[in-house]
Order: sequence, then C-alpha cells, then structure tokens
Amino acid sequence: MRAISLDVGDKTIGIALSDELMMTAQGLMVINRIGIRKDADKVLNLVKEYNCSTIVIGLPLNLNGTDSVQTEKVRAFKQMLENKMLSTAMKNIEVVYQDERFTTKIAESVLIDADVSRKKRKEVIDKQAAVIILQSYLDRLAAMKQQREQDI
Repeated sequence: MRAISLDVGDKTIGIALSDELMMTAQGLMVINRIGIRKDADKVLNLVKEYNCSTIVIGLPLNLNGTDSVQTEKVRAFKQMLENKMLSTAMKNIEVVYQDERFTTKIAESVLIDADVSRKKRKEVIDKQAAVIILQSYLDRLAAMKQQREQDI
C-alpha cells in the first residue's frame, strides 16, 4: 500500500506519493484547481490508480497553532473527499492531517539549493511541499513504530 499527500492551495494542489514500503516520498504532480468537487474526483482517481491506503493532507496552521482562513478551506476539502469516499468502495481509506507549517519555505530552500530557476521553482514548489508533508508523515510513522518495538 501507499500513501498520497496533498498540499492544497487556492490555485493548485501539489501531490506526492510514497513508495510501497511507505518509507520515502516522491513528487507526483500539480493539479490546477477547477472546483472542489472536480478536484476531489481527480485526487480520488489518483488514490485508486496508485492503490493508496492513506491520504495525508497538509494542514496550514498559523505559527501559534491556530486556524487560518486557508485552514478552513483545507478542512472543507478533506470533508468533500470523505463524503465522496462514503459513496464509493473507498470507505477504508484513512484521511489524516499533517502540520505543514514551513513546508513551502523548506521546499523553496531545497529547490534553491538544487539550483532550480525561479520560473521552474514556481511550477514545482507545491509538488515539493507535498513531498515534505508526506516525508514528515512517513518519518513520524517510522518513529512511532520504532518506539513501540522498544517498548516491547
């Protein structure tokens, strides 16, 4: 099984995908936003195509941990995904949030360090942010698994 992550913005959704061992994240694509229903359908088609068991959505909180205007939009998108999954055979897919504070800044730094041009950075920044969101989630899962094994 795989996990897919979403960096949900107003104009685009950056998407990343894990490997089947759920150890590493790779950028997949950027979806240009059309409307919440059609965008959710595109995401769910990718979930089916790549046989994903988990959808990780970046949650854009304020620095102090409170909700922002964008946070509410992301929560609405998650709700749309879950509603659409209820009416399909996708009921068992887990949809979780991952704190995404600083991911765009980190993504930009990674791309600058890789000497990616300003124009190209604009095209791939959301996909790179989705990679960072997913890798953070995967690292957290691995740390929890390691902790459980130490406790046994």
